[in-house]
Amino acid sequence: MAIEYMSVTDVAKRLGISTAAVSAYKLPQPDATIGRTRGWLPETIDRWNASRPGRGVGGGRPRKNKNE
Repeated sequence: MAIEYMSVTDVAKRLGISTAAVSAYKLPQPDATIGRTRGWLPETIDRWNASRPGRGVGGGRPRKNKNE
């Protein structure tokens, strides 16, 4: 049985985001590479996604002080 790897497009669909957004993420090392095309196993992406920090980590832009 052949092993099926996920492309960047497949990863985007699995995460429910655009391919442009996936390109901005630091994805894990691919499980397979053919030429310049990278491929990941679904469990690799699931494990990576589960270990990512949650929304709002890093604080974003500081709020303006209302007293100034």
